[in-house]
Amino acid sequence: MTLIKSISGIRGTIGGQPGENLTPVDIIKFASAYGQWLKNQSTDRIKVVIGRDARLSGEMVSNLISNTLVGLGIDVIDLGLSTTPTVEIAVPKESAAGGIIVTASHNPIQWNALKLLNEKGEFLSASDGKEIIDLAEAANIDYSEVLELGTIQKADEYIDLHIEDILALPLVNVEAIKKTNFKVAIDAVNSTGGIAIPKLLRALGVSQIEELYCDPSGRFPHNPEPLPEHLTDICNLIRTASYDVGFVVDPDVDRLAIIDEQGDFIGEEYTLVLIADYVLSHTPGAVVSNMSSSAALGTIAEKYGELRYDSAVGEVNVVEKMKEVSAVIGGEGNGGIIYPELHYGRDSLVGIALFLSYLASSKQKVSELKAAAPPSFIAKHKIELTPALDADQLLDNLKEVFKDEKLNTEDGLKIIFGTEWAHIRKSNTEPIIRIYTESDTEEKANKIFEMVKQQIADLSL
Repeated sequence: MTLIKSISGIRGTIGGQPGENLTPVDIIKFASAYGQWLKNQSTDRIKVVIGRDARLSGEMVSNLISNTLVGLGIDVIDLGLSTTPTVEIAVPKESAAGGIIVTASHNPIQWNALKLLNEKGEFLSASDGKEIIDLAEAANIDYSEVLELGTIQKADEYIDLHIEDILALPLVNVEAIKKTNFKVAIDAVNSTGGIAIPKLLRALGVSQIEELYCDPSGRFPHNPEPLPEHLTDICNLIRTASYDVGFVVDPDVDRLAIIDEQGDFIGEEYTLVLIADYVLSHTPGAVVSNMSSSAALGTIAEKYGELRYDSAVGEVNVVEKMKEVSAVIGGEGNGGIIYPELHYGRDSLVGIALFLSYLASSKQKVSELKAAAPPSFIAKHKIELTPALDADQLLDNLKEVFKDEKLNTEDGLKIIFGTEWAHIRKSNTEPIIRIYTESDTEEKANKIFEMVKQQIADLSL
């Protein structure tokens, strides 16, 4: 079992021993440190927004966090079942000092996490995260006396407010979507997307909605990471009926996968590529994605005379680079769309609205939009970390093996072979090493992976 502290928050498996897993002791420890960190920055009364996905441990974790913050004299706005982007939007609307999202994103059911936000509703920087971890380890926490305890206020309107903000965006073409009369299938993996996405689609004028796994029970019907091998049910559904598009999200609704009208998964990378094509056709500006994302996004940018910039992996790194270059669209190749016109956070709801606007205005099918996009295939593999595997030493050794190639060491090791590449890095969210490779065909991308895999095997002997 595992406890991981990174720029993606405090993440671990439920149960087991404190310090080794995400136990109640650890939840209180890190919630206390976050609350103390906020208090250290202000003498004013502090407010924090909390929301959670539907996973089974969510209510327990959320209650522990809320009451810990109350014990620190902090007022809590509890959104209950919500989405990651909804909590991010709620923080500045509430003039809160920060926010906590109780979700382990795409991780399986035994996992949960505390995703920590600043006063802008954005993920903390690495330096801020380190301060909180140091506070937790030092246990230098000043809890409040009884007359200074915080309060808990429930707020269940924020998904509706989130949708209202999306509908107000100039590039969300509600009239075109209504006129097209789309038939849409969705898979919300029995989490909070099952609450938010049907509401969004109805607000956009979509009346024909097939809701697959939209009961927010937290009992995931399949692996919750929206990868093709996990999405056979919705793909088969679309193949046996007549749908214009299918949408799949992860449990906290910040990753969006798209299924075409033939029931084929178009690839997580193409979520950002296609939506960027639509945004850039109306709005000039740079685009940003992390260095594990497809080069096809750069081709789309070039089409409009714009630049694509890379960042290290991690939403906070993408957002930092987007602000630096004033990007109009950005995200990650895992289906994460960041549209700063709304907010600086990965948001599947705005992704769905923008994609349906693109689909309606183009008067094409999803498969036709994909066919017209730059050809790309990314092979995504991983290696489990074990005590015997020193990831840092492995990366150093690989640098020596590939020293004659173009290398980028900003985040792990990216090896660039002309228009192809391999990216090897430690995960921020799981005890694994990720190996991504890209070429213009699946066969070529997998061939690069097999070559890298063999080098790793040889180095491990």
